[in-house]
Amino acid sequence: MNGANTSPIQERVLEGKMTEEMLEGQEMQKEAQPGSSEAGEIAEAAPPSPADWQALQAELESWQAKANEYLDGWQRARAEFANYKRRVEREQEQVYQNAAGSIIKRYLEILDDLERALKNRPKQGDGATWAEGIELIARKFAALLEAEGVKPMQAEGQLFDPNLHEAISQEEAENFASGQVIEVVKQGYLLGDRVLRPAVVRIAR
Repeated sequence: MNGANTSPIQERVLEGKMTEEMLEGQEMQKEAQPGSSEAGEIAEAAPPSPADWQALQAELESWQAKANEYLDGWQRARAEFANYKRRVEREQEQVYQNAAGSIIKRYLEILDDLERALKNRPKQGDGATWAEGIELIARKFAALLEAEGVKPMQAEGQLFDPNLHEAISQEEAENFASGQVIEVVKQGYLLGDRVLRPAVVRIAR
């Protein structure tokens, strides 16, 4: 680059500027290359060691054990609550049946009187008309009791059961096996599955 009007000092200055420009150009090219620095960092990152893997696995197993423990506790608590709920419902039902039973038993005597009156009902005349009215009342009364869960026992012809029957006599009877109910003297009733009043019966010897 020797020009007619350029001194040696000026030439050196120009050469220095060109060198700086070349270096800057090389730096810009490096920066323009995508992922060059990131690739270097990734290449420099070392993979986890076996000790690191063991530590991670141990921590995972610890958390899994805690999760299983919490799940087991939750399932036990849920089962205990379900059992408690069923027990409370049974107790409430028992309390209701006891309260209702004590009241209903008082009215069974009235139904007994109506049924006894109908056994000797007149067939003709004014008495027959009255008997029809009494029978209608007895049916309504029985339907009301049935709506409350009260139902009469079917005792006649059945074998004597001390849980259901109360025997007042034991006698010889044809066509009946020993211990079989011959006659129901007083009707027995159930409230649900519970004996509200045992049937008073006569049984065969």
